[in-house]
Parts: sequence; C-alpha cells; structure tokens
Amino acid sequence: MFKDSLSFSHFRNRLAHADALPQLVLLGIISGLFSGLVILAFRLLIDLPLEFWLPENNSENFEGLPTWLRFALPVGGSIATFLLLWKLLPATRKVGVVHVLERLSYHQGHLPAKNMLVQFFGAVIALLSGHAVGREGPAIHLGAACGSLIGQGLRLPNNSLRLLVGCGVAAAISAAFNTPLAGVIFSMEVILMEYTVIGFTPVLVASVTAALLIRVTYGDESAFTIPALQIQSLSEVPFVILLGIFCALLAAGFIRIMIQTQKSVSWPMGVRLLVAGLLTGLVAIWYPQVMGLGYDTVSEVMQGNTGLTLLAGLLISKWLLTPIVLGLGIPGGLIGPSLYVGAVAGATFAVLIAPYTGESHSGVGFYAMLGMGAMMGAVLNAPLAALIALLELTGNPNIIFPGMLAIVVASTTVRFFFNQPSIFLSSLKAQGLDYRQEPLTQALSRLGVASVMNTSFVRCDRVIGCESAIKVLEQRPEWLVLEDKQGIPRYILLPSDLQHFIDRQAERHGFDPQLELDLMEMPAIRKDIASLGINATLKEALDQMNNEQLDALWIQNYSKEITGTLTREQVEQFYTQKTD
Repeated sequence: MFKDSLSFSHFRNRLAHADALPQLVLLGIISGLFSGLVILAFRLLIDLPLEFWLPENNSENFEGLPTWLRFALPVGGSIATFLLLWKLLPATRKVGVVHVLERLSYHQGHLPAKNMLVQFFGAVIALLSGHAVGREGPAIHLGAACGSLIGQGLRLPNNSLRLLVGCGVAAAISAAFNTPLAGVIFSMEVILMEYTVIGFTPVLVASVTAALLIRVTYGDESAFTIPALQIQSLSEVPFVILLGIFCALLAAGFIRIMIQTQKSVSWPMGVRLLVAGLLTGLVAIWYPQVMGLGYDTVSEVMQGNTGLTLLAGLLISKWLLTPIVLGLGIPGGLIGPSLYVGAVAGATFAVLIAPYTGESHSGVGFYAMLGMGAMMGAVLNAPLAALIALLELTGNPNIIFPGMLAIVVASTTVRFFFNQPSIFLSSLKAQGLDYRQEPLTQALSRLGVASVMNTSFVRCDRVIGCESAIKVLEQRPEWLVLEDKQGIPRYILLPSDLQHFIDRQAERHGFDPQLELDLMEMPAIRKDIASLGINATLKEALDQMNNEQLDALWIQNYSKEITGTLTREQVEQFYTQKTD
C-alpha cells in the first residue's frame, strides 16, 4: 500500500521535525480540499431542501410559513434529533467546537468519525427545522474532523495531526463565510492558540483551497448584504466605545446563560431537546426571524429597514433563545447567532443615539456591522479574527479603525471585567476540563519523537558471551537495549558500563572469550523503559515518563518493532534550548 511504501515512510518521518514545511503545505491542500467538499455537501444539504419547500424558494424565509408550522417545525426537529442521538453513547454525542478543543487537549487531535457524522446530520436536522442556531460551529467540527481523519488514515505523527485539525478549521470557516483570511486567524487564535510560520502557511493554504471550491460553487458573494460603511466624524468615537460596552454586556450574558443552562438542567436528553423545540416554536410564533441562520434578517437590519420595536424584540428573543437551546443540547453553532445578536444590537443602538448625533450619524448599517464584530470578538475571545472578518465581509478598509475600537472595548470588558474567557473555554471549564496551552506544552507538541529519538542502539539478551559483547561494543552504539525472554525491551544500558566491566574482569582474571556476562547483575546504571508509538509527540513522551516514573522509553514503529530510544535528558535538552 502507498501509505506503507518507503517513500511515504520518509514523508511521514519528516513530519515529526519542525522544518517539514513542504510536507505540511501538501497536507494543507489535501485537508482544505477534503474539508471544503464536506462543508459544501453540508451547506447544500441544508440550502436545497429549504429552497424547495420554503415560500418563494427562499432558503431563509421561515417568516412566510403559517403560524402553526413555525411552532411545529422546531418541535419536530427536536424529536428527529432525539431519534438520531438516543441510542448513542454519551461520548459519541459530543459535537461542536468544544469537542474539538477537548480532543486537541486530551487526545492529541484524534477526532472520531462517529462524532463527525452525528454533528453533520444533527446540525442539518436543527437548521432544516428552524432552530435558532448557526452552521459555523458544526462546520468547524466537520472541518477539524476532516483534517484529523486524513492524519489518522495516513498514520501521521501526532504533532502534524494537531496542525491538520487547524487546517480543517480554517477551511471550514472560509467555506462557511467566504472569508479565507478570517478562517486562518480564527484557527490560530481560537483553536491552535499560537502563531508560527510553520503553522501559518499550511493553514493559509487549506483556507484558500476551501474558499476556491466554495466560490466556484456559490460565487463571490458575501454571506450578508453590506452597505457602504464609514465613520462620518470623530465625534462618534464615544458612541463606538459605548457600543463596545453594550456588546460586552450582551456577550457576557450570552455566555453565562448558556453555561448555566448546561450546568443546571439535568433532565433526560429527550426532555431537554423537546423543551428546546417548544421554546423555539413559541418564540417563532411572534418572531419568526429568529429561526434558522437569519442572515436575511441581518442583511435587512444593516440596510436600516427595521423599526426599533422589532429590533428590540429580535434582540431579546435571539439573545435569550440561542444560548438556552444550545445549553439544552441542540447540535448547532453559536458563531452565526452571535453575529446576528451583534448586528441587531448595533442597529438598536444606532436608532437610540440618532437624536444625539445629528448629521454626523454614520448610519444603522455602520453600527450594526460594528456590533457584529464586537459581539463575535467578545463571545469567542477572538478580537483579531473578528476584525479580519469585518474587513473581509465589508471589503472596506475604513472599517478598521472603528472596528478595532469596538472589538477591543468589548473583548477587554468581557475578559477582564467579567473574568470570562471565550464561550468555548468556559464550556470546557464547566465540564471540569482544561485547554492547556502553556508555552512549554506548545513547544513539546510541535515535534514528534522521531525527530529527537536515538537510533544508535544494539539489542542484547540479558546473558551474553564476552566475545559477543566485544563485537557489540565495536559497533559503538549509544545504548544497549536489554530484552526479556519474549524479546520485549525492558532496560537500556550504557555501553561504557559494559566496557568498564569487561576491562575489570580482564585485569583480575584475564580475558576469557567464553565467559558469560549477566547484564542485569553487573554493576551499571540501567534505565527501565516502556514502549511509545512513533507517532507520539515529545509532550506525550514526557507525560508518559512522568506518569510511569521512567527516565527512558523505547520507540516502536508501525510494525511494533523498536526503532529508537528516547531519554528524559534528550527531552529536557530540547526544551532547555527552547528557553535559552
């Protein structure tokens, strides 16, 4: 098979090193293409049925449905979601960005295919039935799983698997919003939580590949209809700051509502899903605009075509409904709804301040767009990704200054005044988990054990003849690997200790080539060793040494044979160099 060929083995081993940029770029292209195809199928499976049966063949026209159907549709969707999930194990039901972060932190980026399928069909059901959730969070899970499954299928080192997850995430955001650069920044700011040249390039390639695929299919249009935006006067700067604070309050409440719902509601899964459907149906009777993605409503809001009463109703409804139904377990996303809430909040704010700004008022669309960026930056704790998204969605560099101001104010207020990290990390914390990203952890996770391990070793039986020992020493190995009767490596021994013992024996009794030496009985420093797969990272190696109280490991290849040794000193030498 190709994946076991000699050339591919070399390709795979190169990925364990820090300078494997050509290999990572190639994988980034493959990951972007695979992720883009999956997201394309995901979008088409939602858009085509909705266009077929919603009024006017508009995939977002839930408002045109009869009142009874607006109520019944989310309830039916909840029942269908329950039928999808009820026989699955709890671990298989885990979906979304939080699941991706958990698998990155605790499972080296190994995302299961079953969870990917649950996310795919669960989100399709939720969006087809008009639940007030988004498609971007599910798309991130799908993209991350695509990258991970490519790496798992090719049995790539875990350090490259992590980066492939980042490539898939960037491709997913790019394909969902048609914003390739925002996809890259989101992946590195929220998922990988680091910026490196080696990491940036393949993630960028993956994002561009997915964007190209989506633009061939859907064209160049943005997800929203954006009017021309520009701040009219510097006298509006205080209002921009106030908008940032307003969005921060909404973001903090959004996060808290969702987390409290997750923590406090302990009903059976079927009851939780049914309640989510009933709540959505009830709200949709009066405000059908909250159903589905709601991008048509956002576009209308930014055009300034919505009155203050309706804006206030939509703001309160979406702000309360989405975090509750997500907390109850509907497998949808929250990025799109956060943009919706931000846009409506910005428009509401613009209408309220219009009497105080006079002719310098920059327009409802301007504040709606700033609200989108501020809300996204505050909820996700991703200010740079939010700013880049603003720039790509508007295509207007004049939005940068007021956008930066609103986003920084909102993000800083939520992070430091409300002491809340991103909604994803808050959800992980609520589950008793932690997304550990210390600098040392990141450095050790970037390299595979194959890049550091020692391949200069000789395998020996416990008892060896003196003449055979001399021949072994003539090979000048770094380590002698001692095996048990089943041929399993158990200890490593320095050759210098064996040489010293032979020399002492020769001085005392003369050299006897037939003399048998017990390498476990002679005076020497021996290290206990345990096995570790060659796809592991240096972080995994150090964790295993600490957990098992070992100072060395033997590295086994994909055929379960020893291919090298790794000592604690080698790992410590690596990260000592990194901190110098």
